[in-house]
Amino acid sequence: MYPFFKYFHSGLRYIVLVLVVAAVIQSLLGWLGKKTYTEGNRKLNLFALISAHTQLLIGLVLYFLSPLVQFSKGAMKNPVTRYWTAEHITMMILAIILITVGYSRSKKVLLPEKKHLNIFIFYFLAVLIVVVTLILSHRGVLGMSA
Repeated sequence: MYPFFKYFHSGLRYIVLVLVVAAVIQSLLGWLGKKTYTEGNRKLNLFALISAHTQLLIGLVLYFLSPLVQFSKGAMKNPVTRYWTAEHITMMILAIILITVGYSRSKKVLLPEKKHLNIFIFYFLAVLIVVVTLILSHRGVLGMSA
């Protein structure tokens, strides 16, 4: 089961990144161009949110299947084990929290510019966290995850 979830999680990352980056670009253009917040904007932002949450669920399954995640006494002394056991999951959950907060806040405001601004700020911060976290894996953004 581990190989299936590893490749599924690694492959789904591209869909998540494309959707979240597309939402960031769309929201930036909407905010700067003072455009209306359309149903298409809402759907893209929602699909980005759903894909990120789906990725989290698959990642949680993988977390308990991965041989790189260890709950031993010396796990935090080994940089690779520490990364996969603590750092990766913590930062990814933080990124998904930011996406969720951004989407939620955008639903509550009335002005279209504020909707776009909320999505831009929170989704952009999430993308930064994801990219930095993947770089810290020493496999890069395009490498396969463990």
